Amino acid sequence: MPLDNPTLIVISGGPGSGKTTVLEYLQKLGHHVAPEVARQIIQEQIQLKGDPLPWRDREAYTRLMLERSIESYKTHSAHADPVFFDRGIPDTLGYARLIGLADEALIREACQLYRYGRTVFLAPPWPEIYTTDTERKQDFAEAILTFEVLSDTYHDCGYEVIELPKSTPAERADFILRRLAQIGIPALW
Repeated sequence: MPLDNPTLIVISGGPGSGKTTVLEYLQKLGHHVAPEVARQIIQEQIQLKGDPLPWRDREAYTRLMLERSIESYKTHSAHADPVFFDRGIPDTLGYARLIGLADEALIREACQLYRYGRTVFLAPPWPEIYTTDTERKQDFAEAILTFEVLSDTYHDCGYEVIELPKSTPAERADFILRRLAQIGIPALW
């Protein structure tokens, strides 16, 4: 049976689109935030000199990302107040599609079982703020493709995708909170 939780709000997008920055801003306002598991995995695997990395063993990395995303969902689903997620389980499905993973059945099943709020916020590619770092190695063309695949994936999973404006973190946070208020999701101001 699907676990619907309308107060679990996903903010996603391609790399370098400013989503984590707006999540940090929401956290400063007092909101609960679930950090991005993909970046945590990369940091851990680099430290451990492990193989489950996007540039070494993509399938192992995808499996670990799915496991951690489900754990994060379960951990944060008990909150009474809204929780903002830096990516959701459908991001794992989007990644699997990007790398051409042959069998996505388990990931699709998880996407149907663990449901977030119906509205998902997607940060668009934004060349003026895009940068790479030790965990983010994609070029801007890959960031655009990632955004497109994520948009399609969230739509395929039955979510309403709302594109964030290219604006300051405060303006983006205000946009998100106002949109949630319009659909009846209580949020702290």
